[in-house]
Parts: sequence; structure tokens; C-alpha cells
Amino acid sequence: MAVDGLVAIGAAIAISVTALATAWAQAKIGSAGIGALAEDDGLFGKVFLLAVIPETMVIFGLVVALVVTGFI
Repeated sequence: MAVDGLVAIGAAIAISVTALATAWAQAKIGSAGIGALAEDDGLFGKVFLLAVIPETMVIFGLVVALVVTGFI
């Protein structure tokens, strides 16, 4: 299946913006989580869950890119 140029650029923007947003969110959550874990080891599960949640943004970006390109 051939993808036109502007459609490919749109798909690339969808993935790249969500990847950058995820990186920014994980940096903030990760640094705060390490600070919280330094004070209380019992928060590991909550910090781990909060660090994983931003990954859904990249998955949504991938789905949008696949829809735009016509693969879904």
C-alpha cells in the first residue's frame, strides 16, 4: 500500500509529538518518583504505575498514524 507524501508527514508528526510529550512527562514523573522512593520504599508500585501511564500517549499516536495512513 503506497502512502502519499503529506500523509506520511502527518503520520510522522503524530508519532513524534506524542513521543516528545511522553519523554517530557516521564522525565518529570521519574524524577519526582525517585524523590518519593528515597523517602518511602513502599511507594514503588504507585510510582511504577505513574511512570508507565504516559506510554499510552505513544500508543495513541501510533494508532492515529496507522489510521491516517490507511493501515487501520
